[in-house]
Parts: sequence; structure tokens; C-alpha cells
Amino acid sequence: MEKSITKTGKTVEEAIAAALEELGVSEENAKIEVLSESKGGFLGIGNKEAEVKVTADVNEEDKDTEDEEVVYYGDDENFEGDAVSEAEDAAVRFVAEVLSGIGIHGNMDSYREDDTIYISVSGNDCGSAIGRHGETLEAITYMTTLIANKHSEERVRVHLDVGGYRKHREQVLINLANKAAYKVKKTGRKVVMEPMNPSERRLVHSHLQSVNGVDTHSEGEEPNRRIIVTSTK
Repeated sequence: MEKSITKTGKTVEEAIAAALEELGVSEENAKIEVLSESKGGFLGIGNKEAEVKVTADVNEEDKDTEDEEVVYYGDDENFEGDAVSEAEDAAVRFVAEVLSGIGIHGNMDSYREDDTIYISVSGNDCGSAIGRHGETLEAITYMTTLIANKHSEERVRVHLDVGGYRKHREQVLINLANKAAYKVKKTGRKVVMEPMNPSERRLVHSHLQSVNGVDTHSEGEEPNRRIIVTSTK
């Protein structure tokens, strides 16, 4: 049975690879049509990903019979959230509207713990909500935090993760922080880490506070502000 799917990616090659993987076919057995090339936007907002259409003969019997349910964000009448506070409800609905506006489909979960609202988004083709180096995700998180605090008497933070990007990025940063600390303790020389956004720097500072023998501080101007890891000896 012939089937066509459309995929997006940071590059044409990435979009093609994603489509071929979902169809379960090789490039030689597929018809590929490039619908648009990738295009960068200001501060990562408005980035346009590459889009391709891939057509191939697939055996439907080899595919799972139960497809993941997809919810279109922004449909307030059908949206079922677990918001337990006005701030969380406002934050969730704002994220839903933003994702709806850029055409992302998927599922959303949220909960609040102390002064932090956690929102997790899963679905296909989430790249446009993440952006280069997570810049778009950070912008959406910042705006969502402003919305949430308009509906809260006490200050709240928003932890937004789309497509598992933030969780993966946090683990990468922890690994880099551990390597930097190990190098500093071994050589006694400072280590200059890669540029990070404010939330990523907070994560690294917090993690390395529990590591004996090293200290951290930040230097430079945004967006090239970096963490410097030094020895306490």
C-alpha cells in the first residue's frame, strides 16, 4: 500500500531520515519531495524548518495496530488538563495556544510542586517549538512564566519541556559539569564551559555546589555568558 507522510527537521537530510524511519523503508525505495528548505529566525523565534514529503509502499500489517492518540493544542473545548491552580491553568493554556499557532500536535501533562509549574509536551515534529540550541523553548518558557505570575499572588517558576529536549539537555549539562570538575581537580587549572542560557547556568552552578574542591562563577555578556569552574585549593 502506498503511503505518503510529511516531516520537518532542522535540515532536509534530518527531515528525510525521520520520514524514512517512520515508514520503515530505505531512501532507494522512496519518492522524496522537498517542500521547503530550513530558514533561521531572529533569536530562534520564527525559525522555519525544512519540510519534505516522502512516499513509499509500506506493509500496514507490520505497523502497530494502535496509534498514539493525538490532541490538537489550543482546542479549549476538548482540552482536558489537570490544572489545580489559576496560575497553572493559565500557563498550560498559554502553551497550548502557542503550540497550536505553530501547528504542533501532541499531548500535554502538567503538575505543580512548591513554587514550580512543570509542563511536559510530547508529540511529533516538536522541533519548531525548541529552536536552535533551545532558544525558542527558552522564549516560550519566559513568556509562560510571565503569564503564570499574573495569576499568582506568590512568585512561581515554569519548567517547560518539549519533546524531551530539556530533560536530555539537563543530563548533557550535568555530564559536562562533572567532566569540568574532574579536570579542574586533576590539573588545578580553571575550565571555561560553553555558553549557556540563564536556566542552564543555574543548573550547573547548583550541581557543582555539591562537588568538593571546585567553585563556579559566570563571566561574559549574553548570549555568550559562560561558567568558569575553578579550584578551591
